[in-house]
Amino acid sequence: MNIEPVVNATFDHPFRFSQEQVIQFAALTGDNNPLHLDAEYAATTTFKRPIIHGMLGATVFTKVLGTQFPGFGSIYLKQTVEFLRPMFVDTDYKAVFTIKTIDPVKHIAEISTEIVDINTKKVVTRGMATMINQEKF
Repeated sequence: MNIEPVVNATFDHPFRFSQEQVIQFAALTGDNNPLHLDAEYAATTTFKRPIIHGMLGATVFTKVLGTQFPGFGSIYLKQTVEFLRPMFVDTDYKAVFTIKTIDPVKHIAEISTEIVDINTKKVVTRGMATMINQEKF
């Protein structure tokens, strides 16, 4: 990935999660809330169907920031996250990253992080990452 690390540079990453991945995440974390795993239970809630764990959705941030944009050598210092809308399995999303600030002396950048539902165009998750990358910033 060869994106110039400058303020306002952006990167999009399309993705989706399956119910099997939700089950694996629940097993890994121990978060077995039936809202994520039981369709009958979820039908009785506001969402009417199982939702993805918010933190599972946010894992796309670390995947992309650590491997693609800015990529290898990146170290997380901070990540804020707001869960604005539910996420659902087998739904197309894109993670959108925008460099907001760069401190070239400290090699630190602040990067906005958003997850957008591709069909509705609504932001479902947003936050801000603070990253160090000695080579890129």
